[in-house]
Amino acid sequence: MEKILFDNVVPQVFAQREDLVSDVWRKQLTFEKGRLYLLEAESGKGKSTFCSYVVGYRNDYSGRLFFDATDTKSLKVKDWTLVRQQHVSCLFQELRLFPELTAYENVEIKNQLTGWKTRQQIADWFEQLGIAEKWDVKVGRMSFGQQQRVALVRALVQPFDFLLADEPISHLDDNNADIVGRLMMEESRAQGAGIIITSIGKHMKLPYDKVVKL
Repeated sequence: MEKILFDNVVPQVFAQREDLVSDVWRKQLTFEKGRLYLLEAESGKGKSTFCSYVVGYRNDYSGRLFFDATDTKSLKVKDWTLVRQQHVSCLFQELRLFPELTAYENVEIKNQLTGWKTRQQIADWFEQLGIAEKWDVKVGRMSFGQQQRVALVRALVQPFDFLLADEPISHLDDNNADIVGRLMMEESRAQGAGIIITSIGKHMKLPYDKVVKL
């Protein structure tokens, strides 16, 4: 996948709004592989909705959303599964971890599907992120900031053309935010992938190619 194109997309919830000001909704906007984007939004402007459209969890919109030349509304369930396994990796704001499993088990569930990283590579990421001692700790007993870092590792243990990171540092201090940003950039560059980072406030200081207002 080389590009994601929003072509006059409008969420149904915003369909009757005449005062909608956005660089995304009711516009034509392309996200290109290999480039870094910051999507800034105020609360209630559709940030989570945007993410759900890109990963196929929702399609309640008018307009068209393309992956290259493919209209995503033509994709079947099996097609979306392939998209999420090989083309778009998402770090969700709500994390979607299994609280009864350990930090490593949460990562390994996905890594078993992809076979993308070795156990040692995952351990190296845990060490760099300052959560090595949480390896065998159940996620439900970890702080939200620690869980964010586990979720990041899980997002990186697969091939992807685009990494979609929804509020990736909302509960992290500046030092850990810098480490998260560096790891995201390193892995994305290694894969030649694009990154779309969303934020309603604090965001990482990275060399963005484009800043988009939702």
